[in-house]
Amino acid sequence: MKMEKGEIRLVEIPTAGCHEQSGARPAIVLSELEAGIVIIIPFTSNAQALRFPHTIDVNPSVENGLNSRSIALVFQMRAIDKRRIKNRVGTIESKTMEKIDEMIKEMLYL
Repeated sequence: MKMEKGEIRLVEIPTAGCHEQSGARPAIVLSELEAGIVIIIPFTSNAQALRFPHTIDVNPSVENGLNSRSIALVFQMRAIDKRRIKNRVGTIESKTMEKIDEMIKEMLYL
């Protein structure tokens, strides 16, 4: 299963504890690496997450396939094993992906 940047997929993130997202949830695919690793940005349905920097409010649409308002937690982007990626939900809108790219550059001082 080849994945493209901007796809929204259901993922199963292992429980890590503390403040990291875990469990089944949608996530944005950033890149698929050859080693069987995929870099993702997890979503949460908790609007309280908007108080943190590097988050984006995403409303459901036909294009993105989300069922409810979701918050993209850009600051929690992470690498997960490709086997944790499940079915495709949709694709993030291009303007939102551009905002995410800018946030990543800002976060990583690029």
